[in-house]
Amino acid sequence: MRIGIVGAGSMAEALGGGWVRAGHDVLVGGRDAGRTAALAGEIGARAGDLRQAAEHGVDALLLAVPYGVAAEIVSGLADVLGGRTLIDCTNPVAPGFLLETGNGPSAAERVAAAAPGAHVVKAFNLCHQSVWHLDPPVFDGRPLAVPICGDDPRALGTVRHLVRDLGCEPFNGGGLDRAGLLEATAAFLIGLWVGEGVDAQAIAPPVEYSGPRA
Repeated sequence: MRIGIVGAGSMAEALGGGWVRAGHDVLVGGRDAGRTAALAGEIGARAGDLRQAAEHGVDALLLAVPYGVAAEIVSGLADVLGGRTLIDCTNPVAPGFLLETGNGPSAAERVAAAAPGAHVVKAFNLCHQSVWHLDPPVFDGRPLAVPICGDDPRALGTVRHLVRDLGCEPFNGGGLDRAGLLEATAAFLIGLWVGEGVDAQAIAPPVEYSGPRA
């Protein structure tokens, strides 16, 4: 696939590196040309600016920038995002492990509103970038599960493919209207991991003990 990455930070490095190893054609685009070139060289990708990344990502585009600038950046690229699969991995987590979005639309919904022609999928936001450097992310013999939220079947299929290329297992999280739940889950888990230093995985029982299914 031709994958563009908007942003040149730690998530761009970790996810982009995994997709390069899987054989994808990746172009990383950032505002700082030197930093972007260094990151791209490190993972074996190509380097460009934000618009070049958006234009390159005909199969998928990863939005890997801080939440605070995400909608603004996407709005500036909206003219080339029509029909594109746009993967939002941002986390709107404020100090105190609270959601910056408050009771309003989720980060993913705000990204979608900034580029109404794109097919936004929420994914990859639950784990620290160090997890995505693992090749593959398998714990106690079980591949990491990656919940995804989105509305377009083709875009969801693309993201499922990219999840599996990292050695993980995609899980259906519902439509984009459920992305806020995924973002809130990230804020809650980060608060447990970082704030309390606890093994948050221990809060969920095995599925056979989770109660009757609907």
